[in-house]
Amino acid sequence: MKLNTVLFNSATLAFVGLPVMTIAAIPAIAESNISHLKDYALLRRYHKGRPATTLKEWRAQVEAAIVRVTNVKVDRTDDGLDITLETDGKPLTIDASKFKAEGNALIADIPNTVLALPESKSFEALNPTTDIATIRITQQDANQIRISVIGTQAVPKTEITLKANGLAYSLAPDADDPEEEVIVTGAGLGRYSAPNASTATRTNTPILDVPQSIQVIPRKVLEDQNAVELRDVAKNVSGVALESSAFTSFPTQFRSRGFLLSPNNGNVFINGIRNRVRFQNDLANVEQVEFLKGPASVLYGQSEPGGIINYVTKNPLEDPFYGAQLTLGNYSHYRAAIDFTGSINDEKTVLYRLNTAYLNTGSFVDFIDIERAFVAPTISFQISDKTSLILESEHQSNSVPDYDGIPAVGSVLPNPNGRIPRSRNIDDPLLKRQNYYSTMAGYRFQHEFSENWKLRNAFRIELWRTDEGIVSPVLLPDNRTISRTAFLGQSFARYYTVQTDLVGTIKTGNIKQDLLFGVEWFHGSQSVYRTTARLPNLNLFNPVYQRPDIPFRTVAIDQFSREAFVGIYAQDLISFGEQFKVLLGGRFDISLQSLQNDVLRRTFESDDTAFSPRVGLVYQPIKEVSLYAGWTRSFIPVSAASLSASGSTFEPSTGEQFEVGVKTELFNRKLTSTLAAYQIKRKNILVPDPANPVFNIQIGEQESKGIEFDLGGEVLPGLNLIATYAFTDSEFTKDSRPAFRGTTPNNVPRHSASLWANYEFQTNALKGFGIGVGVFFVGDRFGDLANTFELPSYVRTDLALYYRQKKWHVGLNIKNLFNVDFFEAARDRNAVFPGEPITVQGTVSVNF
Repeated sequence: MKLNTVLFNSATLAFVGLPVMTIAAIPAIAESNISHLKDYALLRRYHKGRPATTLKEWRAQVEAAIVRVTNVKVDRTDDGLDITLETDGKPLTIDASKFKAEGNALIADIPNTVLALPESKSFEALNPTTDIATIRITQQDANQIRISVIGTQAVPKTEITLKANGLAYSLAPDADDPEEEVIVTGAGLGRYSAPNASTATRTNTPILDVPQSIQVIPRKVLEDQNAVELRDVAKNVSGVALESSAFTSFPTQFRSRGFLLSPNNGNVFINGIRNRVRFQNDLANVEQVEFLKGPASVLYGQSEPGGIINYVTKNPLEDPFYGAQLTLGNYSHYRAAIDFTGSINDEKTVLYRLNTAYLNTGSFVDFIDIERAFVAPTISFQISDKTSLILESEHQSNSVPDYDGIPAVGSVLPNPNGRIPRSRNIDDPLLKRQNYYSTMAGYRFQHEFSENWKLRNAFRIELWRTDEGIVSPVLLPDNRTISRTAFLGQSFARYYTVQTDLVGTIKTGNIKQDLLFGVEWFHGSQSVYRTTARLPNLNLFNPVYQRPDIPFRTVAIDQFSREAFVGIYAQDLISFGEQFKVLLGGRFDISLQSLQNDVLRRTFESDDTAFSPRVGLVYQPIKEVSLYAGWTRSFIPVSAASLSASGSTFEPSTGEQFEVGVKTELFNRKLTSTLAAYQIKRKNILVPDPANPVFNIQIGEQESKGIEFDLGGEVLPGLNLIATYAFTDSEFTKDSRPAFRGTTPNNVPRHSASLWANYEFQTNALKGFGIGVGVFFVGDRFGDLANTFELPSYVRTDLALYYRQKKWHVGLNIKNLFNVDFFEAARDRNAVFPGEPITVQGTVSVNF
């Protein structure tokens, strides 16, 4: 800090005759700005008593000037919370660069200070805001006090300002230098960067400390882009590609680093707890979405090696807030949402939050319309200053006709009969709609034994039911006739999860250990019953959908399955000073599966065990830059119904990743970036047995390697951006089928990139106006596993215009601004999914 950066207050206090400036600046002046001899001489001339003749003597004199804190005030402001320290007339030695976050607490140590409160030896304020459980000021030793601001679930998001000496300091670590007035970081308007995330370590850890790539999409991005589903979010993350259509009630699936991401494969979590039923989810109650790339079994158990997606939901707030939103658009699009929160009792220890949304929309595809209802109530209890409980649930219904895309021949590939309109529906609009209902309910409990140790326990039950009407279309050799097989049925499922974590911190000299010990128990059951029948063939270019009533008498699927597992895990993040960190972790899982197939009249069972380790190293040459390297593994059991010709079961499929990279945080942590290089191998993939395709053999192997770059945050006041690039080289290196060996998984582009820039005017008459422009590039990628055809590359442009005031917001979002004809994904030659044409949506939001 230079002398000319120290700001003087208009009113001055006396520090032995010296006009007031923050004492934290004096050592910096003496050491880093000693060349300012005139200023240094001024300091010596005003020093009381014998002037110091050496820097050592000068430090001793400062240390001898013990300051007494005689009063503490905590005040709510429009921007957050103020903590004011009143002294005996001497200024405090405050060095904001030493502020830090430990666990879910913000810590500020102030040396050369003693508490001299009139009625107590310490200070404590309980529940000053919703996300702050306790503010505690204690005497650490004879000459130092500690200010601890402890969050209810994580590091508080409330802007906390420490005021002393006529100056103000943001209590967040690495905050700017002090100013005369309260520092406002813009957190109230939201940010495009999130320096901390919980997904990678199950603790609120700075992303710079994590030896693995993790990208966070905060709420501000969701609002600016009018994102209402996960598919709207994933476009902002490098290396993540769509795997399925927008018009389906089945899971929205993605490819990450070439591997599948899906709830059914253990890749989706809510608040760090496993989720199986959040399919076509609404983001009404989501605060941010975290993408952890690469294997994550070390903490999350069985999952595909591409990574995991974690939704962080909104918590209840202490101050009343009521918000309503209405969106209208083309294709008869209508969506309404509300967000209500506040306190239930006068003490504000019982809080509530209610998020609901209703969607009714048509589409560019013939006969395809969607109706969805979503409600998510939450109640939180602050049982004591150290104990909290959150009860939460989600309920959703979703109704949509089955849609299976269009054939590749006539869309991507030439068809001698002509080109297929992208609006064509080759399923059966007269068949039963897909009706899907889900309920999730549970709790999250936390108790702090001390500032360094806490216990977390969570429980969740998930229920879902589907009424299914599915069509499987196949294009016949004449390239104009569609053969169709239909299925009618129902599915039921019930899942239970219990998860307990013990989190603690141990310090030994210059070494700090952030420890995590946990256990997860999961049990689920699912029943599926489907009947099948042949539908009349359909003319692809002149479809006639009328048909006679066809009985569905043949049973295609009638099965009941169970699965259960127990996982025990431990992790240690060891910090050697400020520069070196080592992350060690491991998890041991025991998994059991059974399936009763009443069509085959057979029962299948399997049991597996697996150990998933992780080792990572982080080196920070400066506090804004991290160099990291990591190795980790994943596993996922093979279905109990998968058998070899001999009748034996298979080993779990495993994944292994090596990753190196560099992460940066610039402009006071407002702009973050990650550059990563990785290699992943997935082994024990099942492929059909060449001698008997009814059975399987386990020799398949897939390898992915690539480079990814993600950047997000505030570049200039009001200018936020997200930029990504991914190079992905993925192929099947082993396969029993010669035609598939060396092929690339479908829907994995070799090159992809995106840029979203949003600017909001900060001053004058245009203040509150904003504009956002996004350009999204997806390169060529294969449309089927055999690599018989490619989906062409495309560039799509989105536009957002809005005007924001304190109580209301008006916005216009245009997706695919130039009406580009493109294809999002493909399953095989019979199922290619066109992208949406130009889509216009207007939104009005009101807060009161």
